[in-house]
Amino acid sequence: MYAVVKTGGKQYRVEQGQTILVDRLSEPGTEVELQPLMLVDNGNVLATPQQLKDASVTARVLEEQRGPKINGFLYKSKSNNRKRWGHRQILARIEITDITKG
Repeated sequence: MYAVVKTGGKQYRVEQGQTILVDRLSEPGTEVELQPLMLVDNGNVLATPQQLKDASVTARVLEEQRGPKINGFLYKSKSNNRKRWGHRQILARIEITDITKG
């Protein structure tokens, strides 16, 4: 059985016991409930809101870590305009503990 869940504006295909990196959710050690968009169980697909109203995907936040550094540089010629900036997104590693059809 696997599910497609939505978190942080992105969609992930997950199975029970799998660990994935997502945008920061909550403190490490807490349980979170993810919104399922689709469930597949032995070829049986549940995708409509009526079928998914009792379905749930539960995950545990294992740790927080920082993603890769993104460097940016703005430059305008003939005016001595230069600006450097950087960003590192804070990510959460989560483990999918339970997928239920309801």
